[in-house]
Amino acid sequence: MNILGINAYHGDASACLVQNGQLVAAVEEERFLRIKHWAGFPSQSIRYCLDVGDIKASDVDHIAISFNPKANLNQKLLFTLQNRPSLKSLLDRLSKQSKSTNIQENIAQACQCDALDIKAKIHHVEHHTAHLAATFFVSPFSEAAILSNDGMGDFVSTLTAAGQDNHLRYFGRNYYPHSLGYLYNAITLYLGFPNYGDEYKVMGLAPYGEPEYLEAMRKIVYPKGDSFELNLDYFTHHKNGIAMNWEKGAPKVAPFHSQALEKLLGIARDPKSEVTQKHRNIAASLQAVSEEIIYHLINKLHDKCPSENLCLTGGVAMNSVANGKIAHNTPFKNIYIPVGAADNGTAFGAAFFVWNQILKQPRSFVLEHGYWGSEFSEAECLKALQKHNLQSEILQEENLLTKVVDALCEGKVVGWFQGRMEFGARALGNRSILADPRRADMRDIINLKIKFREKFRPFAPSILEENVSEYFETDTAVPFMEKVLSILPEKRQEIPAVTHVDGTGRLQSVSRKTNPLYWSLIKVFAERTGVPLLLNTSFNENEPIVCSPEEAIECFLRTQMDLLVLGSCYVVRPATNATQDLDKGSIDKVFSLK
Repeated sequence: MNILGINAYHGDASACLVQNGQLVAAVEEERFLRIKHWAGFPSQSIRYCLDVGDIKASDVDHIAISFNPKANLNQKLLFTLQNRPSLKSLLDRLSKQSKSTNIQENIAQACQCDALDIKAKIHHVEHHTAHLAATFFVSPFSEAAILSNDGMGDFVSTLTAAGQDNHLRYFGRNYYPHSLGYLYNAITLYLGFPNYGDEYKVMGLAPYGEPEYLEAMRKIVYPKGDSFELNLDYFTHHKNGIAMNWEKGAPKVAPFHSQALEKLLGIARDPKSEVTQKHRNIAASLQAVSEEIIYHLINKLHDKCPSENLCLTGGVAMNSVANGKIAHNTPFKNIYIPVGAADNGTAFGAAFFVWNQILKQPRSFVLEHGYWGSEFSEAECLKALQKHNLQSEILQEENLLTKVVDALCEGKVVGWFQGRMEFGARALGNRSILADPRRADMRDIINLKIKFREKFRPFAPSILEENVSEYFETDTAVPFMEKVLSILPEKRQEIPAVTHVDGTGRLQSVSRKTNPLYWSLIKVFAERTGVPLLLNTSFNENEPIVCSPEEAIECFLRTQMDLLVLGSCYVVRPATNATQDLDKGSIDKVFSLK
């Protein structure tokens, strides 16, 4: 039984293949097209998934797409009658719906076959139902409470439910225009971070501020019953819609706050202007009020479903700072947040909803790791290196790990390219840039030499799963970097490069079972230094995470990484491109221009 799952015509377009109830492939279209958050039809992703499954489009039995134009029609009609939205916003919605109805033709075009050859039954799965399935049906829990919370999908921003075995039971929905994701998006744009998905920058900025504007934020969003509401006086989307431009597949969102919000908080920041303490305080206040609403939703959900287990999903579930505090602010003890909690994961959510709930198949799969993307042979790596006239050593694993740890201990920055590419927004040790977390200057060096990004942005610690309690106040597995936890005070000076300004870290716990090579690398580093963790950031530079050896090499050469490891190929930067040491003065000078 082959089920193809698709997220199309939405941010983070993606595809997956589920065979006999097992996920065998999942990937985002941005990795192939090299455009962040690409939002069209995932043609290359579909071809990749079918290749991994060794099947043709005609072999697919079911196609599940995470969008249902018929969902919540009564609420859409009622909203239209009550609010009389602009004609443009209505036309935008109709355009997306019309595109998503030609699935067979689009797949046939992607796979270069006749649409009549595609016999699969097509299922339009409601957006948030796909989210629910993307967390519960792949979780380790037989029963759990479930919260899906994001910007908007099929006219819904929030859906609460309970899961039991292979069935979902719904509680309540929050409809357009009320959305916590929209709130965070609106303030992100107000703060001068214009790119789709920039909310994570505001989350990283928040610890540098104080929640001075918390009371003002409570006027903008507030709890209501089991859910919440936005004060629509501060927004325009309910009247004018949200101007989204998907030109060339890259989503762009225009600001949608009203003049009332600028009267409340002050003039919006120009993206080219300096980030001031006021902006930091607004970010801190936004994060604080978002956490209040999130915990309100979760606690009310527990009243309806008093389980010990909670599954989270949706774009708001990417708020790793809030996630790390759930156990301290709600009754839930066990929390599961999947890789791809954002809209990318609705591809496999739709597929598992068909397999488990529609086809009533028992659950037999747990999503324990994120390595579902492309992989490349040593021959392919060598061919790419030869194209760029780069010399490499081919090393056995023990020697490779020793030499990489030697380089890390010398303060060198390593591009690490191994195995199958990660699904989702975060590098988990297969497409990563690695460095020594003990160096106080390493964060600034990487931001300047390689990532070319804001100085306030933190880096993640990848820590051996069995050593989490030695460095963090909460001992829990965090396989997908989905939680920010407090680092033990006595350890913060030991690992300054991965300790954020508030003493926290967005960790990845590394399991020997799911990534034995990366685990072994950290283990060798621990044996050498006594520190069982590495600084880990995504292998990219203002682009999607690298997919192929060619992209890894190009990123290596245009930045100032010291070392590249492609599988067993160990590559030192050519002498003509040797890096230069950077003093603090030069770092501050460059960042002052940001």
